[in-house]
Amino acid sequence: SSEISRPENKGLYAALNLIEEAKKEIDSYSKGGPISFADLIQCAVLLRNTQHYQTYPKATFLVVAIRKCGGNEEKGGLLYNAHDSNGQWGLFERQFGRADAEPYLEGRVPVWKKASVQEMKDKFLAIGLGPRQLAIMFAFLGPDQLESEALLANDPQVSPWVQKYQQSKETVSQTDYEVDFITTPTKLSTLGQQINYEAYTYPVQKLDFGKLKL
Repeated sequence: SSEISRPENKGLYAALNLIEEAKKEIDSYSKGGPISFADLIQCAVLLRNTQHYQTYPKATFLVVAIRKCGGNEEKGGLLYNAHDSNGQWGLFERQFGRADAEPYLEGRVPVWKKASVQEMKDKFLAIGLGPRQLAIMFAFLGPDQLESEALLANDPQVSPWVQKYQQSKETVSQTDYEVDFITTPTKLSTLGQQINYEAYTYPVQKLDFGKLKL
């Protein structure tokens, strides 16, 4: 596809090659037909998030809990368990059944690291999202996450959300940040899609009960 050579997709060749190899293997034994690239990418996100939220909370939330308790590991462990920080947000349902789209028009997706905050807001607004969603997606808008966050923090509309998520990250459960970090990409992944809920299904061979020996 011509999309991979565009500036906004720079650095994605290795990831695309990995996805193509995975697709070949999955298609080779799939009984429900070939999987779409759109669903394969979504599947990769689901697996990554499941692994991430099974390991990340214990490593990170526990550190936060201990810090909240003045460095006392025993009290921090009790606080961590009291908040039940078990990564449940990583288990949100994902929908499959997307069809691969035609290549998008050149210039439709900006080169995020060069875009102004106003350009970012305009792009998000055009697809029904706002400053809140822009603030939660800052990590994907350029190679330097701290630089992207600092840029958004200077905008009067986005800044309150940046501060909200920064404060949420300092809590034990990080609920506000974690929930929005899941719901926003989930919404983005279904924009403009008509989900075929019967995709990859196939008829099961019927049993001839007359031939069964009891």
